[in-house]
Amino acid sequence: MSDAPLLSVRELTVRFGRTLAVDRASFELWPGEVLAIVGESGSGKTSLLRAVHGDLPADGGRVQYRLDDGAPVALDALPEPMRRQLARTQWGFVHQNPRDGLRMSVSAGGNVGERLMAAGARHWGGIRAEATEWLRRVEIDPARIDDPPRTYSGGMQQRLQIARVLVTRPRLVLMDEPTGGLDVSVQARLLDLIRRLVSDLGLSVVIVTHDLAVARLLADRMLVMQGGRIVEAGLTDQVLDDPQHPYSQLLVSSVLQA
Repeated sequence: MSDAPLLSVRELTVRFGRTLAVDRASFELWPGEVLAIVGESGSGKTSLLRAVHGDLPADGGRVQYRLDDGAPVALDALPEPMRRQLARTQWGFVHQNPRDGLRMSVSAGGNVGERLMAAGARHWGGIRAEATEWLRRVEIDPARIDDPPRTYSGGMQQRLQIARVLVTRPRLVLMDEPTGGLDVSVQARLLDLIRRLVSDLGLSVVIVTHDLAVARLLADRMLVMQGGRIVEAGLTDQVLDDPQHPYSQLLVSSVLQA
């Protein structure tokens, strides 16, 4: 790993009216690392992820990202065109519902190709060839490249969204419950695919999940959130095998008793 974090979050705070959704959250993400944020529904984990991505305005704190030239920048200080360029190239966001990350009326190949074009690709033959290769990588039959995503199953839609996000080989990927709502067998196949792609591409990932098994399978480290606050952080196996905070202990014990 690098001697400097790729992403640094300091005292990030998000309010919804009088509700404190994220309370002074701080963490770092290192190059090539997978970090899981876990907690029950309403714990603030998705709000934290969206605030890091810039979808939610923060009421306090700072998100700092290290550019590929090594220079650290505060995201809220970047000009909007540069933020959009980062989102198209160096960053990726995988939504829980793939319909939020895909254009359902555009072909599968068009969905993947659009991100390539946004990153500067212009040769249509090359774009289609790259889209075809990525369909193969996410285990979608390339013969369906011209079919719209609305004709795909839920698992296929999620795999297509992952192809769309990863085709530009981003340095940082944020994932919000990527296996949520899928059948167990489909979840297992998708998790295996995500783990393989993360390893092959050397991605840095922040993944939000309520499923501790997902965190154990994918993440190097994890954060536990309760009521908008990070109550425990550490190596994934350490937190899951020997949780220190009472809330973490409750989460782990509820899984063991299920």
